[in-house]
Amino acid sequence: LTGSPASEAAMNALIGELRALGLKPEQQKFTMPGWVRGDDEVTLLAPLPSPRRLRVAALSYTQPHAPFEAEVVDIGQGRDEDFAKIDARGKIGLLAANTSVPRGLYEKAAVERGMRGVLFINREAGGQLLARTGGFSGEPLKIPVYSLAQEEGKWIGRLLARGQKVRLRMHTRSHCQTVETTNLIVRFPGRTAEKIVIGAHFDSWDLGQGAMDNGIGLAQLFALAKYLAAHPADRLRPIELIWYNGEEQGLWGSRHAAAVARKEPIAAMVNLDMVGYPLSVNACGDERLVPLLTRFAATMPVERLREGVKNVAWLASDHTPYQLDGVNVITFGAHIDREVNRYYHDVADTFDKSDPKLIAESAATIGALALFLADAPDLTAARRSPADIANLVKVHGLAPRLTAMGLWPLPPAASR
Repeated sequence: LTGSPASEAAMNALIGELRALGLKPEQQKFTMPGWVRGDDEVTLLAPLPSPRRLRVAALSYTQPHAPFEAEVVDIGQGRDEDFAKIDARGKIGLLAANTSVPRGLYEKAAVERGMRGVLFINREAGGQLLARTGGFSGEPLKIPVYSLAQEEGKWIGRLLARGQKVRLRMHTRSHCQTVETTNLIVRFPGRTAEKIVIGAHFDSWDLGQGAMDNGIGLAQLFALAKYLAAHPADRLRPIELIWYNGEEQGLWGSRHAAAVARKEPIAAMVNLDMVGYPLSVNACGDERLVPLLTRFAATMPVERLREGVKNVAWLASDHTPYQLDGVNVITFGAHIDREVNRYYHDVADTFDKSDPKLIAESAATIGALALFLADAPDLTAARRSPADIANLVKVHGLAPRLTAMGLWPLPPAASR
């Protein structure tokens, strides 16, 4: 987790490795709403003959409270029509794994109906948990929200469906605290002020080691730094590599970096978040980038980008703050084996699942894109207008989730 001793030690190690390459990494310090996981407990009391501690993980920004007991009620997907069927006040809600209600909105609905907590059933089987943020505002949650192992969640659901009373005890010891942390930046020169930003988030969740999310992105960015350091060239545009902190808890590092660079000419931002073996290069919903990326794909062997160019808008990673600031953003569609990918955000996202071949092959494609963008003659750093951004959000149906994240609508330009 960002701000933890392990995170700080890893950042210092990365700084040392970059300096060993002859580079001068810059620390971009900032503060963010942090969170510390404690020994949280959710215990099933009834209808069992003896208490059973459940496998859970609190969402970040869940705050400490005294132990309490409450009955459980099935809230389905957490929609208004689900709540209309039940008496929710004073109870703990069991939320379906396949909910389509954006994060934050189901918590808001539960609070408005007087609920005392929420358990959402994990989407992966096998006792897994999905650590995730409780919200993008950084505000402490008003009620405790937990991820619950799928098997235990479905079991509770069956008990409720049979009309049995299910009672739990909750005790949260995790707590919120402001942390000071840093993004790490390495710059490579170019002839113009218009730069290419390539970023990957440095932080991970604390349940595992974060090998896939996002250790591979950290390694890919380091591999690119190593290549650029060894092959200086007279490039049109400077290349700026950024390791962002605080992504998992709310995109805090990229939000800070994008705000700092708001008046700087950025020709493109490339985000490396869980990029496996590249299959496609993605314009992220912006049709104007498709011709440029099509030309790039044509320079690559077919086996490097088997699916060519995609144009799929997606959210909740470090490209999002830049895209909302009107910057061209690019990501990759990529393959990670299902039996590796399923463990992200959980205890089994560990170093032993790393694939050195993946890092080498993906870094080669990422590096080729970086060099292509650095010298592309027709790439412009002109930012999209608020009207253009609003149109992209509308066309791709992004408004509901952005609203739930607290990132939409955009604030007036004067206040940004």
